Amino acid sequence: MFNEAIIIPVIMAVIEILKGVGLPKRFGALAALILGIVIGIFFLDQPQIKLKIFQGIIYGLSASGLYSGAKNAIEEVRMRRK
Repeated sequence: MFNEAIIIPVIMAVIEILKGVGLPKRFGALAALILGIVIGIFFLDQPQIKLKIFQGIIYGLSASGLYSGAKNAIEEVRMRRK
């Protein structure tokens, strides 16, 4: 029902929007996890709710880890340039 290839970027984009409207940065990972679970429950085509929740957790954690990893890499490049 939902193209799973775009779930992680969508979660990342929604979290960035939430941060832009006032979500404290320290809650970004938690919000990504919750959003991943919600997307898993309502939009994935898994037969069991447990599988939907588990896959949603994976997407949420992946989105927060990808954001964190990219941010750390950019900061490292900036530090080396100085």
